[in-house]
Amino acid sequence: MRTITFTEFRKNASGFLTEVENGEKLVVLRHGKAIAEISPPDLTETVTPSWKQPRLRLIMKGKSLSRTIIEDREA
Repeated sequence: MRTITFTEFRKNASGFLTEVENGEKLVVLRHGKAIAEISPPDLTETVTPSWKQPRLRLIMKGKSLSRTIIEDREA
């Protein structure tokens, strides 16, 4: 685990993120206090992003919501 200052991180973010890609863990300090820990993701557990998870679908008789909105805009 490597410790760097916030200023160092800001100036060399791309290089530090490359190190994280290669497995290095970083602790970022601001005014001598740890404010963040940056580490590679844990790929052993695959998590489905929230936007890909199934959602509740609302179904009503009649026109679709999009059709109703379009008709309302035209009126």
